[in-house]
Amino acid sequence: MTNLAPILILTISIITDLRNRKILNIVTLPAILIALAFHTITTGLDGFLFSGQGFLVGLGLLLIPFLMGGIGAGDVKLLAAIGALKGTVFVLYTGIYAGIIGGLIAIFILVKQRKLGFTLKHMLFSAVFLKGTKGSLQVPADKGNTLSIPYAVSIAIGAILTFLLETNL
Repeated sequence: MTNLAPILILTISIITDLRNRKILNIVTLPAILIALAFHTITTGLDGFLFSGQGFLVGLGLLLIPFLMGGIGAGDVKLLAAIGALKGTVFVLYTGIYAGIIGGLIAIFILVKQRKLGFTLKHMLFSAVFLKGTKGSLQVPADKGNTLSIPYAVSIAIGAILTFLLETNL
């Protein structure tokens, strides 16, 4: 499948994630179904397996962070859609790059808000005493100060890096 479909899906997802903090099911779910159908029609069982494995890897990469409360379901479905469209290797690299970019964005935001030191101490305390925050970077207990980033941006940057390096994959 051409790169146009994932680029369109990522662009729409970035816009909705930045504006409303949501990645829409009307974008991700049809993308998954269309990718499965396209790959199955064009290359049969091999295409179905290519798309299905990519979907499962994309889903699996963010499933645990989602279950721990650190990431939204839309982000999981977006990465799964990218996997269904582009396959296992592409989504694996995209997920790795997205994790690195997401971490850098989180550090940048914490530094800008002057909360990096407090957050690192809080994370160390939580790890030492096995008292977690369900996987999210929560600064104080009130919801207004919780660190939250639009992860569609990280996924899109990860996909762009993978597109650029795709010839080497």
